[in-house]
Amino acid sequence: MGRETNVLHIWGNKESMNLNPMILTNIQSSTYFKQKLFELKTYHEVIDEIYYRVNHLEPWEKGSRRTQGLTGMCGGVRGVGGGGIVSTAYCLLYKLYTLKLTRKQVIGLITHKDSPYIRGLGFMYVRYTQNPQDLFSWFCDYLDDEEELDVKAGGGTVISIGQMLRKWLIRLEWFDTLFPRIPVPIQNEIMDALRERYGNCIDSNAFYENGLIMKRSPPPELSEVLRDERKRLRKSRSRSADGSRERKERRRRRSPSREKSTKRSSDRSSSHRHKHESRKKDSRSRSRSKDSSSERRHRRKHKHSRHHKSHRRDDHSSERTESIRNGRKRSHDE
Repeated sequence: MGRETNVLHIWGNKESMNLNPMILTNIQSSTYFKQKLFELKTYHEVIDEIYYRVNHLEPWEKGSRRTQGLTGMCGGVRGVGGGGIVSTAYCLLYKLYTLKLTRKQVIGLITHKDSPYIRGLGFMYVRYTQNPQDLFSWFCDYLDDEEELDVKAGGGTVISIGQMLRKWLIRLEWFDTLFPRIPVPIQNEIMDALRERYGNCIDSNAFYENGLIMKRSPPPELSEVLRDERKRLRKSRSRSADGSRERKERRRRRSPSREKSTKRSSDRSSSHRHKHESRKKDSRSRSRSKDSSSERRHRRKHKHSRHHKSHRRDDHSSERTESIRNGRKRSHDE
C-alpha cells in the first residue's frame, strides 16, 4: 500500500468532524477529554482505552441529557437539547479524529478482534468523516456481520454489526443525534445496491417474487422501512378514499338543498315583481284619484258656471298669446 493510497481524506467540515455542535462543545469542555484523553498520544493507547471504557455507542450517558426545561422548537427535538454528560464513546471517537488516522488504521479498527465496540467506533468514524459516495464500499463487506454489541446506554438494545451498518445506510437518526445527510442520488444508488443484494424486499411487494416467498429474509431495518412505507401508503389511500366519499355525500346533500334554494329564489323574485307592479298600479290609481278629488273640491267651492267659463277663457287666451308669439317669430325670421 503506497503512501498516497494510505492517506484518508476527510469529507465535510474538517473542524467539527460533522458532529452535532452540542455534542462537540460537550466533548471539548468535558474533563475526561481535556485531562484523561489529552495524555493519550498514540493510536494503540486510544484502542486500549476503548477496550476498557466503552460499553455502548450512544452520544449521551444514561439519564444525563436535560430536555425538561426546554420549550418551543427545542423541546424534545432530536439532535437539539440542553446537553448533558457526553459519552466516553463519542469522546474517544473525537480523540481518534484528532490523531488524523490513515486508511490502514481505520481498516485495523473495523477488523479488530478484541472488542465489537472498537469495530463500532471504527465504522462510526467512517460514517462521520467519509464521502457518502464511498460509504457502501466501506460497509458492503460487513452488512451480514453477525457479531453483536449493545449500543444503548444502560443496555437493552443488542444488535449485530451488520444490522447497525444497514441502519446507518438507510436512516440518519442515531438516538439523540443525526449522522451527516446522504444526498438523494447517492441514497438511491445505495438502495438499489441493497435491493440487488437482498432481493425485492425494498419494493412494495415485499418478501414475494412471482407469488413465492423468498428464501432469504430481509434485514430488520429494511423491513421497518417497508412497514413505514406501507403504513404511509395505506393512510394516504384511506384519506383519499374517505375524502372522495365525503365529497360525494356532500354533493348529494347539497343537491336537494340547492334545488329548494333555487325554487325559493324564483318564488321570491316573482313575488317581488308582483308586488312592484301592484305598487305601481296603486300609485297611478292614487294619483288619478287625487286629481279627480281636487277637481271635485274645486267645483264644490265654485258652484257658478261663470267661474268655470272664466277658467276656460284664461286657458284659451293663453293659447292665443302663444300662437301670436310663434307667428311673430316666424315672420321676423323670414
